[in-house]
Amino acid sequence: SFRKVVRQSKFRHVFGQPVKTEQCYDDIRVSRVTWDSTFCAVNPSFVAIIVEASGGGAFLVLPLHKTGRIDKSYPTVCGHTGPVLDIDWCPHNDHVIASGSEDCTVMVRGGPGWAWGGQKRPCHRPPPRHRGGRECPHPPGGPVSPGRGPALVPGRSPLLPALVPWCTPLSRVPWVSLSPGSPRCPLSLGARPRGAAGAGDGRAPQEKERAHEGARPMRAIFLADGKIFTTGFSRMSERQLALWDTENLEEPMGLQELDSSNGALLPFYDPDTNVVYVCGKGDSSIRYFEITEEPPYIHFLNTFTSKEPQRGMGWMPKRGLDVSKCEIARFYKLHERKCEPIIMTVPRKSDLFQDDLYPDTAGPEAAMEAEEWVAGRTAGPVLVSLRQAY
Repeated sequence: SFRKVVRQSKFRHVFGQPVKTEQCYDDIRVSRVTWDSTFCAVNPSFVAIIVEASGGGAFLVLPLHKTGRIDKSYPTVCGHTGPVLDIDWCPHNDHVIASGSEDCTVMVRGGPGWAWGGQKRPCHRPPPRHRGGRECPHPPGGPVSPGRGPALVPGRSPLLPALVPWCTPLSRVPWVSLSPGSPRCPLSLGARPRGAAGAGDGRAPQEKERAHEGARPMRAIFLADGKIFTTGFSRMSERQLALWDTENLEEPMGLQELDSSNGALLPFYDPDTNVVYVCGKGDSSIRYFEITEEPPYIHFLNTFTSKEPQRGMGWMPKRGLDVSKCEIARFYKLHERKCEPIIMTVPRKSDLFQDDLYPDTAGPEAAMEAEEWVAGRTAGPVLVSLRQAY
C-alpha cells in the first residue's frame, strides 16, 4: 500500500483548511447531472459553477469576492439547449470561458470588457458532432492542444473530439478534429503544461488501448516532463493511479490501487511542485502525491478529509494563490447547495518569500497565437515570478 512508504519531502506536512462559513458561496443549486467532470472552474477573478436549470443548461459566474448567500435571482449564463457538462476558463484571459453541453455544442463566451451576468451576447460554437463533455485549456498558446499529441483515453461515451482554439472568437482559425474517422471518441484530454508541439510537427500519434482494465471512467493528464498520469478502475472495480512513459506505453512505470469506491477520480496537477491532487466524485477527501524520478515514482504525501461528499471541484491557478501564507493549492469544493474553498498550505514560520515553493510559473500571456500553432510552431509557456505578489 502507498501508505507504508515513508520518505522525506517538503510537501509531506501540507495540510488543508476550509475557509470560514462567511467566505463560502451559499445557496447555489449545484447541477445533479451524473457526469464525471469537475462542474467548477476558477481563475483569479471569477468562479464558475454548473447549476440546475430548466429548459436547457446553465452555469453561474461569480466574482471571486462575492461570497456569502447568492440570491436566487442572480443571473446565470444560458444558451445551451441541453445540460452543461463541463466548463473551463481561458488561461490567457480571465473573462473568456468555454462550456460543453449534452446538446452537442461547445460555446466560447466573453472577451475584453465582458460584463458577466447572463446578458445575451454573441458566442462562438463549432458544428454539432458529439456531446461536449470535456474542455482542456492549452497552457502555452492560443489553442487548446496537447504537447506530444493528446493524452487521450478511448471509450464508448460520445464526446466532442475537437481542439478548441481559445482565440477563435477573434480569429478565423478552424476547429480541429482530434481523430477524424476514428471509431473511438476521447473521454479525457490533457495538455502538457511545460511546452507543446504545434499541430503540424509531424510526430506520429501514440495509443494505449486500455490504460486501466475496468470499464468505468478514466482521466489522463500530462506532467511537466512529458509523462502521463492516469486515473481509472481495475477489472475488479478498484480505483487506480498509473504513471506512463510516452516512449513506452506497453506497461506503466507505476501503478497503485487506492480503494473500491465508485466515484471517478479527478486529478489536478501542479507542475511547479510536481504534486498531483486526486479528488474522487462523491468522496469527502483529497489525496495528494509527489511524482519523482525514483521508484515507485508516485509517492503518497497525505490526505485532507472533511465530513461532506464533494459533487465537483474547482482548482485555482498558481497566480491566484496567497504566497505570503505559503499557500500552494486552493480547491473549490462543491456541496449540494454551496461552494467551499479549501486552502492547502506548507507550514513554515519564515516571513521571507519561499523560492523553493514558488518557482516562476505560467502567466496569463500566450506564447503564440492559434494560427501559429496550426502552422506547426512549438513554444513553452511564458513564465512569471510570484515574488511581486508577495
